[in-house]
Amino acid sequence: MTLGKYTLPHLAKSALVTIDTQNDFSLPGSPALIPGTMEVVPNMVRLLDAYRSAARPIIHVVRIYQPDGSNVDLCRREAVESGVIMLAPGSHGVQLVDALKPGVDSRLDTPRLLAGEFQAVAEREFIMYKPRWGSFYQTDLEHFLRRQGCDTLVLCGCNFPNCPRATLYQASERDFRLVLVVDAISQLYPQGEAEMQNIQVALLRTTEVIDQIASPASPSPEL
Repeated sequence: MTLGKYTLPHLAKSALVTIDTQNDFSLPGSPALIPGTMEVVPNMVRLLDAYRSAARPIIHVVRIYQPDGSNVDLCRREAVESGVIMLAPGSHGVQLVDALKPGVDSRLDTPRLLAGEFQAVAEREFIMYKPRWGSFYQTDLEHFLRRQGCDTLVLCGCNFPNCPRATLYQASERDFRLVLVVDAISQLYPQGEAEMQNIQVALLRTTEVIDQIASPASPSPEL
């Protein structure tokens, strides 16, 4: 697949977005475990290292569930209301997986996040809360990215069929150039890859993204 002039990624103007790579979705025995998530964490760490070295923006997108279920998706709300504890404010389960954190003190400031603020955890590295699947729904993500000078998003993280896919469609609707890192996302499947190619999302591997970030003058691959 050859990307068009409006969809070819500009990795020198990109932000790395990690989706929902939190303990409750990642660690064995967790209440909302998504199989395969911990297996892609090493590649996510490689991407994070490259973006930190290049001083490019990083946004860690997270979910937070109030114990009374008031802000929970309808498909999980009944479970939370009945006492299932997942992604609870201040809990271990709601935190980013340790390997992704820029520092040991990078704990979620849940009151600020729930209020819609972007929590800075390092230079040009932030955490943000999203209330539903897509990262642009009822958030300031689009304006935040524009202020950072980004026209391209590189996505990795947890559970392609839900939040990453919704985020990619929402980002496409807002005219961002898009990259899905196929070996740094859990639960990706062939039909999903075909659907992404249909809207000209670049499907790249971790090494390809790192090479482009390290040599921003080089053209992005035409897939």
